[in-house]
Amino acid sequence: MLDWHIAADDRWHSPQHEAAVRQTRVEGTAVVETRVRIPNGDAVQRVYSVPDHGGLTIIEVENESPLPIAVAFTHGALLSVRPPTAPIEGIDLPAGSVAFPLGHHSTLTVALPHDRRGAGALPGGVPPMAGVVRGWLATVERASRLLLPDPTLNEQIVAERCELALGGPVHPDDDPVAFLLGVGQLVRMGEQADPWLPDVAHAVELAAKHGTADWALAAAFDAAGVVFAAASDDMAQGDLAALRARVRAGGQLPTIAPPDPARLLAWAEARLVQPTAAGAALLPLGMPVDWAGNNFEVYGLPNGVGGSVSFAVRWHGARPAVLWEQTSPAVTLVSPEIAPDWATNEVKGEALWPEPKGLLPPPPAEGESFS
Repeated sequence: MLDWHIAADDRWHSPQHEAAVRQTRVEGTAVVETRVRIPNGDAVQRVYSVPDHGGLTIIEVENESPLPIAVAFTHGALLSVRPPTAPIEGIDLPAGSVAFPLGHHSTLTVALPHDRRGAGALPGGVPPMAGVVRGWLATVERASRLLLPDPTLNEQIVAERCELALGGPVHPDDDPVAFLLGVGQLVRMGEQADPWLPDVAHAVELAAKHGTADWALAAAFDAAGVVFAAASDDMAQGDLAALRARVRAGGQLPTIAPPDPARLLAWAEARLVQPTAAGAALLPLGMPVDWAGNNFEVYGLPNGVGGSVSFAVRWHGARPAVLWEQTSPAVTLVSPEIAPDWATNEVKGEALWPEPKGLLPPPPAEGESFS
């Protein structure tokens, strides 16, 4: 285990024991930022892994205070630009711990090599944190890109996809529905479909035999269809078609996000575009109250038959205007909760929907008022 400690102007600060510690994911990705309060600022650690040079875990520490500090690590086998020193007095650390001075408003970068090669020089060309964040976002947004008015949900979707990419789905015997939903996301993020085919076929059989016909089972079979289509397995797609048609008619989409990560991802997408027996429904639960007056966009959501739907909402007073585009094969789009009389088979277009029920009109712009 690698712990870190900060020697600031007042005392040693050990993040694992400090009250003023804040930890977040950077934009929801697998880059973890930890902030520790020190006099007149923060010591900020950012940790992420890269495959370069045999695999490295990068640890950046930025001194956001106006005074110099020292950073001690409880692991000596680090790669660094300059040699470390022995930790200064005032704290008991394990044998082999090392320290680095860090000037005000400066950043220290060290790395823990995955091949356990020992201490040495940090190689050049290691990807910076911003590049790693961009890489993670590019990967997860291959599945779908959601720019929603709820930033917490946006980051949660990114975080769950990153965890799925790092840890893989649950075992199909433990939860075949969650397994299928997870593999569907992975394949849409760019993983090869063929290696998953035996386990996906097994999970479909388990889910069909023991699963209850509900929205999650329907989404799981749609996810299996994505995998079979990516692998060009026409026979498996044909066998799956009857199951998908049967379960799509059962179960309502819940209004509250499920706690299970795989189901959460499926739910977040289905509340935007939900495949149906007749096509696909946009915003099948209606417009969330706290989205009223906020523009948003979604890209690349599956339509259930191998194509995708992208759409944006722009507000005209209290009425939402929807702009949509489909990839082939296209389906009939409807929005029964918001615009019951609206339906389209067009690949691309726009429409002004009626004012959603139960929503307050957006506040007037500065200098304007509603009569």
